[in-house]
Amino acid sequence: MLDLIKETETAEEIGIIGHIRPDGDCVGSCLSLYCYLSNVYRDTEKKITVFLEQPSGIYSYLKGYSEIDSMYGYRKLDVCFSLDASTPDRLGDGLALFKNADRTICVDHHVSNQGFADLNLIEPEASSTAELLFTLYKEEYIDADVAQGVFTGIVHDSGVFQYSCMGRRSFEIVGKLCDYDFDRTRIIDETFYEKSYAQNQMLGRTLLESILFMDGKCIAGSVSRKVMDFYQVEPKDLDGIVNQLRVTKGVEVAIFLYELHSLEYKVSMRSNGIVDVARIAAIFGGGGHVRAAGCTMNGTVYDVLNNISKHIEEQLKEHGQI
Repeated sequence: MLDLIKETETAEEIGIIGHIRPDGDCVGSCLSLYCYLSNVYRDTEKKITVFLEQPSGIYSYLKGYSEIDSMYGYRKLDVCFSLDASTPDRLGDGLALFKNADRTICVDHHVSNQGFADLNLIEPEASSTAELLFTLYKEEYIDADVAQGVFTGIVHDSGVFQYSCMGRRSFEIVGKLCDYDFDRTRIIDETFYEKSYAQNQMLGRTLLESILFMDGKCIAGSVSRKVMDFYQVEPKDLDGIVNQLRVTKGVEVAIFLYELHSLEYKVSMRSNGIVDVARIAAIFGGGGHVRAAGCTMNGTVYDVLNNISKHIEEQLKEHGQI
């Protein structure tokens, strides 16, 4: 088992890096570890820094949020953690810091992660990276700040505890987190469910213009850069759309695309159990989990959907669904 204290006790500069376009598990995990190590080394001169693309303001309640370095100011790190990133390129501008660190540690739960650090803890069965981190924490250094980071990560990557990734250990950890004084209901409401008016407009438009295909087994929706600019929204404002598509009755796979640049799309896929979308994402250089995965693809919306749908069809045929 990875010993966080042993791995960091001689380090003076410790870096914590998450993936590009950080989500709730990424932000919660990074700031939870930041708070935990800050508690461990409270009376020392160690410097602990979280490097992330600027996360959504909905996570500003987490301790350490205002200390995040989104400029990726270069420094030589003695130990560098990669959290919730399935491949090195997912670290974005943090990759140079990671590569030049004296020792690297990867903690992740993506099935596509092959291990790219000096020390790797990868458990695809875990609900979240936050869950994995909690198993490494010593109780004496856990406080409400550490706990709410873990809680945030589990909430977001489990769809508020509803996905199959929530196992017995996951629920036991959530139970332990209830011993700490923080507002769990508010975190769920304000970071998972609550949407701005513009976000609801984007959701409504995407649902209205979505298409069903493959005998109703698949649904797809897309948003162009032009539409995003019109509604003044960014990629982080599109969270949750693919999950809403997924709960359409009769659908096995939901696909959501948004335009990054001309003829370049970020693709998110969700499965209701039969299709392994991580397997499909890997074909196009992406990754993720069996039921939730993504990649970046080039071409028109129709090019992307045609390329993905043939692999969905293959898996549906394997299971006798079409």
